[in-house]
Amino acid sequence: MRILENTNFGFVKARTKAYIFSGTLVVLSLVSLAVNGLEYGIDFQGGMEFVVVSDSPLEATRVRSALTDDLGAEPEVKTYGENALLVRTLAQGTIDEVQARVVAGLQADFASVNPTIQGRNVVGPRFAQDLKAGAVYSVIGALLVIFLYILLRFEWKYSVGAIAALVHDVIITLGVFSALHGLVPFSLQFDQTLIAAFLTIVGYSINDTVIVFDRIREYNALFKTDNFAKVMDRSINNTLSRTLITSGTTLLVVLVLFILGGEVLRGFAFALLVGIGIGTYSSVFVASPVVLELHDRFGRR
Repeated sequence: MRILENTNFGFVKARTKAYIFSGTLVVLSLVSLAVNGLEYGIDFQGGMEFVVVSDSPLEATRVRSALTDDLGAEPEVKTYGENALLVRTLAQGTIDEVQARVVAGLQADFASVNPTIQGRNVVGPRFAQDLKAGAVYSVIGALLVIFLYILLRFEWKYSVGAIAALVHDVIITLGVFSALHGLVPFSLQFDQTLIAAFLTIVGYSINDTVIVFDRIREYNALFKTDNFAKVMDRSINNTLSRTLITSGTTLLVVLVLFILGGEVLRGFAFALLVGIGIGTYSSVFVASPVVLELHDRFGRR
């Protein structure tokens, strides 16, 4: 199925407006990150976690609401095997004190299903710092591997364009999380799940970018009398149908996940919604224009 057959939009001509738009979003994102920071989860701050078992299944959302007042802040609650939940909290105090507050909160609201603490653990600050460093290294490593892949498949100008688009996507998505945490009715805590979301965004964005790059290379060899800007416009227009259909169907699935996936998955799905939307835009208005600018400055036909 194809839509927008035989389009002839002037993407290259509009690149200056795209630079202004993207530059504004990146600057605002960096300012928000500098001023507001991110709402780090237990994985990156340290905290305590408890395994709660019961005679019958407990709803994570009800447990979260029941323990919020006892712990002083909303805990992270996830399903953990059969008839068990994993409760993670940043509450202050010793682990015995916090466990007593968790038990009291559970018994007050769920005494009929006999909830008990089966296990407990402390996520220390040192471990959290190591995990944070590992998350940064994983994203940087992914960008480096992508740079080398594009370098081998195309050439260095395409590698720079692809990495510029990916950095653009990650910064803006982080900026959205920084600006909106505490303002939306769901958690935007930055944890291991969101690292997976960002790596997914990087992979999705580079896939779309490679499709456009491949068509540019194909048309550059086919239409040898056209200048590079015209070749790029033709390539982007030719892949536009594929880009919109693929991104649209993916965003539709992620939107369903965001609406129906439950509280635990809402932050993950929101990251994908923002990241995939920005990544689709950047493959057309960031990656390709950067290649064109480098081609005009350093390259020849």
